[in-house]
Amino acid sequence: MTTDRFNECLRVIRWTPINLASALQCDLSWVEALETGEIAVPVGLAAWLEVLAQSHEALPPPKTYRGKRAPL
Repeated sequence: MTTDRFNECLRVIRWTPINLASALQCDLSWVEALETGEIAVPVGLAAWLEVLAQSHEALPPPKTYRGKRAPL
């Protein structure tokens, strides 16, 4: 997985590097190294992110709830 695709997957999933580090229970510095391309994205992680990103692309959030507010 390229660095650009890694970052694109996070964008599509709506995760920050902090969210990914939390999900993986790993150091944020490791995720940041993936984000910058300092280290290669492991194959298993790349496959998992691809599935998540493709799912999010195929099933976007419903538009029905845009602008909803709690009653006053």
